[in-house]
Amino acid sequence: MSRFRTRTRPPVALALPALLAVAFLLLPLIGILSRTQWSELGEHLTSPGVVEALRLSTVVSLWALGLSLVLGVPLAWLLARVPFKGKALVRSLVLLPMVLPPTVGGVALLLGFGRRGLLGPWLEDTFGITLPFHTSGAVLAATFVAMPFLVISLEGALGGLKQSYEETAASLGASPVRVFFTVTLPMVAPGLIAGAALTWARALGEFGATITFAGNLPGTTQTLPLQVYLLLQDQPEAATSVSLLLLAIAMGVLIALRGRWTGTPADRKAAEAPPVAEEPAPTASAAPAEPAKLAEPAEPTAPDASGAAPRDGGRWPLHAAVTGFNRLTLDAEPGTTIAVVGENGAGKTTLLRALLGLTPRAHAELRLGDTDVTALPPHKRQVAWVPQDGALFPHLSALANTAYGLRARRVPRAEARAQARAWLDRLGVGHLAHRKPAQLSGGQAQRVALARALAARPRLLLLDEPLAALDQTTRARVRHTLRTHLAEFGGVCLIVTHDPVEAVSLADRVLVLADGQTLQDAPPVEVARHPRSPWVAQMLGRNAWQGTASDGGLALAAGGRLVLAEELPDGVPALAIIAPEAVSVHRERPAGSPRNVWPGTVREITALGSRLRVLIGSAEAPDLVAEITPDAAAELGLADGVRVWTSVKATEITLVRL
Repeated sequence: MSRFRTRTRPPVALALPALLAVAFLLLPLIGILSRTQWSELGEHLTSPGVVEALRLSTVVSLWALGLSLVLGVPLAWLLARVPFKGKALVRSLVLLPMVLPPTVGGVALLLGFGRRGLLGPWLEDTFGITLPFHTSGAVLAATFVAMPFLVISLEGALGGLKQSYEETAASLGASPVRVFFTVTLPMVAPGLIAGAALTWARALGEFGATITFAGNLPGTTQTLPLQVYLLLQDQPEAATSVSLLLLAIAMGVLIALRGRWTGTPADRKAAEAPPVAEEPAPTASAAPAEPAKLAEPAEPTAPDASGAAPRDGGRWPLHAAVTGFNRLTLDAEPGTTIAVVGENGAGKTTLLRALLGLTPRAHAELRLGDTDVTALPPHKRQVAWVPQDGALFPHLSALANTAYGLRARRVPRAEARAQARAWLDRLGVGHLAHRKPAQLSGGQAQRVALARALAARPRLLLLDEPLAALDQTTRARVRHTLRTHLAEFGGVCLIVTHDPVEAVSLADRVLVLADGQTLQDAPPVEVARHPRSPWVAQMLGRNAWQGTASDGGLALAAGGRLVLAEELPDGVPALAIIAPEAVSVHRERPAGSPRNVWPGTVREITALGSRLRVLIGSAEAPDLVAEITPDAAAELGLADGVRVWTSVKATEITLVRL
């Protein structure tokens, strides 16, 4: 992108008020700077009263910051992550101190925590605590007006953090508290730091609520803003000097934040080194180890959530009965890989999230091996999830990412790192163990994500379009790696995909979903030969026309008629599957044996490897895709808009009863 931008002259009607606004905000600051007695500044700031007030302000603001962190961080998380009734009211309560006059806030604190307030008498009688006219009262007042800055900043940062990071951490065995402290907080650290800085600065400058609720007692509640108020009456020059100090502190905080009020959860730092280039996929002659050794780390078993070894020999068959939006029963033997396919909205991701226990849309009664995990929370199910983007934690290295699940299950640090490095080596990315995710290419990141999931020793592995974001070359390499390791996986693996190559090359079964239900569950070869869904047939690159058997042919739902070699009883719904290579293209109406002939117009020509795919539209039949060679296309003179004839032999049509 060019560093030079086109400059436009702002309209005077907007520029003039904007300049007046800047002047309005700047003039008071210039007033303080111009009226400050610079020669007496040191004397004013080192006077005993000012030093004591500064000490007290520092103590009060730091305690207010600590109290805001203890109370405000969980509140911000609740507002950002948990849906509940009355959330708008709670958020309004958070914002209220920001719009409430400080003195009104002080009165409210008196009526709530004062000696005659709602809670004050109980605090005094039970614990002997009196908040008004005490340093603790000043802390409470400062917290009341300052905590909203922390909550708003942190809630904004949490709102920008993708929940897939937290959900992935839970699937690796991390408890909600561990996820919060090891994933959530580190990733929203900019927002937390910004909120904490604003909170501290606001607490340092609090005046109205403090003087109303806590009074103005020297050495007890007389903070620096209150000291300024007193100095204005007798020593205005000293008041100006102290005001300059508070102004400098406030401006220092704002300059340090540089406008990052909410921060961002993303890793903004530039990578310390460029991503390493993709390595070629290993060949049979260059394999680093035997396949059986590739599949598992050195240890034969790994701890479960409680630290004990698995009781069922490391082989975990799957049984799941899913209700809700998805309505299906799924059974699979250990080592089975199932490709889950279907149109958008068919319920593929909902199925995975139901097995994880992460969605209210569907509920799964789930048994893995001999264990019923239905009632267990996600972090205790031993169901690992790899989302489409991998969700590698940006603040951790590849090695720390891979060891995360082991550490969450209380595996000692040294052992966890050793196992993690072994998995990275097995997937060909061990030399990248020290790198952060931002320093990895797409293929490398996906292999690290897969290593992290396998290292956690799951009993069920869920992959949600793990290769969708990769280019074709990288996808082939990662697919090879994935196929190698799934071959020896002791549990069941479900892969959501829209890629027919992945479905055929990786899966033992293909589960076709439609409206949350099973439309077809069969081996890839059977699904390829007899797809029961037009969408699946089209995904596999075939023409698929729905219709109803009538008079020895098929009356097409989209209009037209298809002559068949196979006869069906009248009224039977069926799907006609026509391979693109079975479609003949002509410039003139063909003569001879074809009984299915239609005129049409070329709409689009696309390259597919060494062949061309031609989309032909017709008023007498549904759109048809033909596959021909470039030489044939040149001989026919094909181009967009050219009129042609298409033909299909009845014997080339495969029928699937619906």
